[in-house]
Amino acid sequence: MPGSSVLFDTYARFPVRIVRGEGAYVVDAAGRRYLDFTSGIAVLSLGHVPPAVKKRLEAQLEALWHTSNLFESPHQEAVAERLVRLSFADRVLFVNSGTEANEAAIKLVRRYARKVRGLDGGTIVAFHRSFHGRTMGALSATGQPAHWDGFEPMLPGFRFLPYNDPAALEAIDGTTIAVMLELVQGEGGVTPADPAWVQALVERSRAQGALVIVDEVQTGIGRTGTLFAYEQYGFEPDVMTLAKGLGAGVPVGALLAREAVAAVFGPGTHGSTFGGNPLAMAAAEAVLDVVADPAFLARVREAATRLRRGLDAIAGRHAGLEVRGLGLLLGLGLSPEHFPDGARPLVDRLREAGVLVLTAGPNVVRILPPLTVGEAEIDRFLAALDAVLKERSAAGIPGSE
Repeated sequence: MPGSSVLFDTYARFPVRIVRGEGAYVVDAAGRRYLDFTSGIAVLSLGHVPPAVKKRLEAQLEALWHTSNLFESPHQEAVAERLVRLSFADRVLFVNSGTEANEAAIKLVRRYARKVRGLDGGTIVAFHRSFHGRTMGALSATGQPAHWDGFEPMLPGFRFLPYNDPAALEAIDGTTIAVMLELVQGEGGVTPADPAWVQALVERSRAQGALVIVDEVQTGIGRTGTLFAYEQYGFEPDVMTLAKGLGAGVPVGALLAREAVAAVFGPGTHGSTFGGNPLAMAAAEAVLDVVADPAFLARVREAATRLRRGLDAIAGRHAGLEVRGLGLLLGLGLSPEHFPDGARPLVDRLREAGVLVLTAGPNVVRILPPLTVGEAEIDRFLAALDAVLKERSAAGIPGSE
């Protein structure tokens, strides 16, 4: 049996046992403090243990934890009504995670294609390097074959096209049920969609009768500087999925859709035992109280500008770096020539220096501070990154300059 843990060995865990967090910082079991620029993989929109969410959760713990979705839920109604006011959508369905939201979206558009368009079969178009989750439907929509290993056959009815390739959009035709799109491919390398390409994709999809699903599990709830990333691309989708930042660490996901699409889900067509329970709704309502404020989003954009400028300056001083991303979902691409061992050694060295970041594929460092990040925290991160890169160069590591 590998290691001493009785847990499944499904995570390449960092050797840090985090026991406490506050704002942008965490403390490990040995008492060491780290600047956390992972945000629980874009989950902790308001940082660790935000007071507003904590207060709302404590009040809810005293009142009601769970009833099931077989009873009316004023908690869900309140959060759903707010999401509808803030977005293109008319209807909201709550689940527990991003992969569940995407699974529900796949079922929804398949049912719409059959019940409304009369299609027997048809295809959902997704994109190379996409990531939509690990349940079988969401995994089948994920354009990274490495994640399929050992789980084949994938579900039929998916086709993958190159991301940001205008010519490939000709493959969207009358048999296409829907197009499933991330506006920034997070797991796929922190690659933003080209705005002109997105416009062409939407126009082609509309012309062929295909629905547009936007997976905003990672980009949504202010992460890119607007409440939803699609707002920066000049269109409105038919279906959207949310999770991660919506609950500030409490598991919650949501499927949003236009009325005509949502109408094909009636009683018994989909469900979730825990989806939208009172604790999750308390957290989501507290998050939206903060993040939906235009002044808060303006501060997110200011922080993103400061961080991006600092990263651009570092990339100008050190060879082999490419800054990419949108808002506070940023990546540092590392050229194989200058970083032959990929991103993990740099991530490990930053952790040793007291700063936590992630990878996004083998050659990208993923940078995800909380949306509440301050100037001093951004400057500390930039100084640590610059110092680690200078140290690497001074040590004469092959490929560094």
